Amino acid sequence: MNQKLFSPYRLGTLELQNRIVMAPMTRNRAIGNLPNELMALYYQQRAGAGLIITEGTAPSPNALGYANIPGIFSDAQVKGWRKITSAVHAAGGKIMVQLMHTGRMGYPQNLPAGAEIIGASAIAAQGKAIKNTQRANGYIVPREMTNADIVNTRQEFVQAARNAIEAGFDGVELHGANEHLIEQFLSPNSNRRTDQYGGCVENRCRFALGIVAAVGEAIGFDKVGIRLSPYGMNSWTSPQETDSTYEYLIRELNNLDILYIHFADHSAMGGNWVPPHTKVMIRKLFQGNIIHTGGFDLASAQSAIEVGLADLIGFGRLFISNPDLAERMKNGWEINYDWDPTTFYSPVINGYADYPSYQI
Repeated sequence: MNQKLFSPYRLGTLELQNRIVMAPMTRNRAIGNLPNELMALYYQQRAGAGLIITEGTAPSPNALGYANIPGIFSDAQVKGWRKITSAVHAAGGKIMVQLMHTGRMGYPQNLPAGAEIIGASAIAAQGKAIKNTQRANGYIVPREMTNADIVNTRQEFVQAARNAIEAGFDGVELHGANEHLIEQFLSPNSNRRTDQYGGCVENRCRFALGIVAAVGEAIGFDKVGIRLSPYGMNSWTSPQETDSTYEYLIRELNNLDILYIHFADHSAMGGNWVPPHTKVMIRKLFQGNIIHTGGFDLASAQSAIEVGLADLIGFGRLFISNPDLAERMKNGWEINYDWDPTTFYSPVINGYADYPSYQI
């Protein structure tokens, strides 16, 4: 058996125990948007992964577009996260926080008082919004962000990143995928601006690159990753436009010398098909580490590392029902596929921290 997947890996200054990454998954357990003891148990149980990337975490009140997702902008939230990072580190794991701004994907009733739905342009997302944890009506039209909003939002990301380091995280991942705010600026479907943040590829990438640069300057570029999802969801139009956008973006990210790109392929979950040449293009262009997530099993994960498509492999749903997934894979133990989707987004322990480890 090829053992690269299970061998230690140096990610920047981090010494990972293996190349298995627990991918970010929204789980809606942060009641009142506060990280809590139940979440600490959940993440500690999964510390056998080489790296844990947390669920999407809001850098500001405006970013809290989903119910019961955590934030990292208040003192109480930082205190809550510190308990979680301490639990993971005590179990020998490494953990980074994913900073996620929902932008136009949010629902007003999920936001705290005084917050609002904002986006790159005044264009509603397709489909149905999530009200609490249930599908509601269509998305609302966001308020188009002014230049002052853009500056303020960038600073919110910077402060959230500083808070993350204070809370004990090993770094931050910027969520530039899944139609969230950063991707809303990247895509011409959601960005119809006529200023320096819209129109040509260079302008549409300006918001993302500005946040990456500002966050990297604040906490160190060796502590910053970004998640991208070319062809994902409803954000993209022609293949040529998609590839040209990401080719430019990745070349510019190389200049910033960030820690990694996390490439998310949603086709295994019913999303759009991602052409193989796009994955190869990202690998050839980006000079840093690449995490690849999307429908992997043990054999395909090992193959992706062996052929050099990725340096680390992310697993999502398998970590829900297998808290000891890395150990199960390494030892050839049975993988538990018996997860309960009805509990994915409920605010209780059931279907969250009650899945057992493998019993020898």
